[in-house]
Amino acid sequence: MRRGALIVLMLLLAGAAWLGWHWYAPRPPAPPMAPEATRVDHILIEKTARRLTATLKGAVVMQADIALGFAPEGDKLREGDGKTPEGVFVVNRRNPQSAFHLSLGIDYPRPEDVARAQRQGVDPGGDIFIHGQPNKIVGLTLPGDWTAGCIAISNAEMTQLWRLTENGTTVEIRP
Repeated sequence: MRRGALIVLMLLLAGAAWLGWHWYAPRPPAPPMAPEATRVDHILIEKTARRLTATLKGAVVMQADIALGFAPEGDKLREGDGKTPEGVFVVNRRNPQSAFHLSLGIDYPRPEDVARAQRQGVDPGGDIFIHGQPNKIVGLTLPGDWTAGCIAISNAEMTQLWRLTENGTTVEIRP
């Protein structure tokens, strides 16, 4: 009986030490923040992490959780596949009258996307945007991946990104 009690006590102490370490251990330093930035020069979309990070000269200006296309794994290959394209793009248009709360268009499909789609005999799709929530939904952020291939963020975050982003801003979309 004593041996069992000793094992239980050791497990409890190990568990308490583990919890204490995770609660009080040093945290990695936060990335540098751009103080009161008036614009961004790079937007990174990390599909797996479901995160958008907007930076200015490498300093983080804002981060946001994202929703993607309804079938987000892999690169966009054709219209209607529900995938969000991967690669390096630029913001090439702005639409304040979008069906979603503001939208920043990216230059997909690129010439290589069009060529690949032609070889496969399919339409590459297009109209890929970073946008807010549907205009018909007020005060709610839709859960999960629900777009047709776009990148969606909350309306408040989209308002901030809209103010910070100019046409020509680089958008990098990683798997």
